[in-house]
Amino acid sequence: MVLDKQRDNVDPFLSKIAKYFSKINPDVLTWSSLVFAVVAGIFFYFSTPKLELVNYFLYGAVFFVFLNGFFDAIDGKVAKITNKTSMRGDFLDHAIDRYADVFMVGGLALSSWCIDHPSIGLLAIVGMLLTSYMGTQAQAIGYKRDYSGLLGRADRLVLLMIAPIVQHILLYYEFELPLGLFLMEWVLIYFAVMGNLTAVQRFYSTYKWFK
Repeated sequence: MVLDKQRDNVDPFLSKIAKYFSKINPDVLTWSSLVFAVVAGIFFYFSTPKLELVNYFLYGAVFFVFLNGFFDAIDGKVAKITNKTSMRGDFLDHAIDRYADVFMVGGLALSSWCIDHPSIGLLAIVGMLLTSYMGTQAQAIGYKRDYSGLLGRADRLVLLMIAPIVQHILLYYEFELPLGLFLMEWVLIYFAVMGNLTAVQRFYSTYKWFK
């Protein structure tokens, strides 16, 4: 999954939507995305395999993950439309994104879904943060901002919206996955493996640039 490569195709559509939010300060949209991420993380944290078919907390998490991704996608577009783009805004956006990622993935990692394998969540967060660091650090040393690799932020958000819905359905039909792990655990394993591989990819891409 490399959805970040589709940025150019999606941008015109997002720009049209952003026009409806042009009266709102872009910083407000950015901070709102963090609020939605925190709420998503809370839903993930309090969701449990035993009560999911009763309280539908995973669906609540999906809704707020979507809002986080949506507001994160349009804040920059609104800034361009209203001529409010700035290095400060760009910095704020990326800093908020990192906190948002930690709240959402961290909420899932600390939840009952992964209570027997806490190391999976830790590795997922490490891979996620290193991936983002390598991308922005490339730009910091004079190279381009690197969105390459197997697992970018857009990919993670899509998985955090699809996997919980599928997990709910699997519980309903009492379907078990390999090794007795929940789908949410497999998602974190995927984040851990692909995230760290993506970080290595971006490191190597930038390292080659020096030569």
